[in-house]
Amino acid sequence: MHIDADLQAGGRLAPSPEQAHYLTRVMRLALNEPLLVFNGRDGEWRARLAEVAKRGCVLAVEAQVRVQAAPPDLELIIALVKRARLETIVEKAAELGARRVRLAITERTNADHTNVARLEAIAAEAAEQTRRLEVPQVLPPARLSSILAGWEADRRLMFCDEEAGDAARAMAALSEAGGRRWAVLIGPEGGFSAAERAAIRDLPQATPVSLGPRVLRADTAAIAALTLWQSTLGDWAGA
Repeated sequence: MHIDADLQAGGRLAPSPEQAHYLTRVMRLALNEPLLVFNGRDGEWRARLAEVAKRGCVLAVEAQVRVQAAPPDLELIIALVKRARLETIVEKAAELGARRVRLAITERTNADHTNVARLEAIAAEAAEQTRRLEVPQVLPPARLSSILAGWEADRRLMFCDEEAGDAARAMAALSEAGGRRWAVLIGPEGGFSAAERAAIRDLPQATPVSLGPRVLRADTAAIAALTLWQSTLGDWAGA
């Protein structure tokens, strides 16, 4: 369980009311029963349910189980799409090891806002389910032009460009490009405009890639792209 508090032996934690309800009413954790907790900084710790009250509970922290390890420095930049698909994308990005998710507003995006708090909760649940030791960041929506203008010099960009006839197959292009810090860019349902595609390709760090012969929906494209990156350059490489 992800909990926003420092973890150390002998510490006592008060989960949020929602977490307390989940532990005591959904999971029906018994008094003194163990569970695992993490905060994204101090590794994974074994704790036990020490107290139960009507409005909450208390966890007693006992010992560290795993030390903190940083995930690959991979971020997903995804144009805002319909809510259900966006929630799936954030969930799968967390499961597939992305360190952060950036929400982009493009010329063909049909919305300029979303419920970031809900997306953060989905990311936290996915991190817990996959036993990650950190929760990926979900950044508020920003204009694609602003994201490109502030691009980090040492971060490469995997540009999934379905309209480019010259884009290389993803795994071959990634293997040739190398690099440790990356972002994956997925466009909106209507694709990028010609001006946006030109601006992306003008980035020296951009590597246009093809995800195959079929046009994929945004959620499928995000999952496929993250999987290809992890298999080639990430923590799946050589597995």
